[in-house]
Amino acid sequence: MMHTDVEVYVDDMIVKSRDRTDHLVALQRFFERIRQFRLRLNPKKCTFGVASRKLLGHIVSERGIEIDPEKIRAILDMPAPRTEK
Repeated sequence: MMHTDVEVYVDDMIVKSRDRTDHLVALQRFFERIRQFRLRLNPKKCTFGVASRKLLGHIVSERGIEIDPEKIRAILDMPAPRTEK
């Protein structure tokens, strides 16, 4: 399932798919695997059925992985240098 249906980074897991039907199948396989190895999920940290989500300073969506604009705001708003030093 790794890198096909599920992406994992430390303790964050994303179940991904191309469409809703494939997503339900992927979720079913994911939950079966979770039960098989007796792993537990924190329901407060679980989100289902979203098209995009902020994760680790990035925005993950159907377009791919993009930088979260809030994380680079200070750099974008920084004035241009006025001296050569």
